[in-house]
Amino acid sequence: MASELTSFRLYRVATAMELLGLSRTVIYELIRSGRLRSVKEGRTRLVPASAIADYITLLEREAGA
Repeated sequence: MASELTSFRLYRVATAMELLGLSRTVIYELIRSGRLRSVKEGRTRLVPASAIADYITLLEREAGA
């Protein structure tokens, strides 16, 4: 997965779903709640690679707490 995160800087929601192993509904709920950052380009919702890495770090931090 690390090599995938460095190959692109922005991911469509479907790719973010695959990378994180989460459903579309969960991804959009994370975006709405602010736990996963995203941007819009035209009508397309994109998730930055840095946002995916930050979300994983957040999960690790919460698991350790």
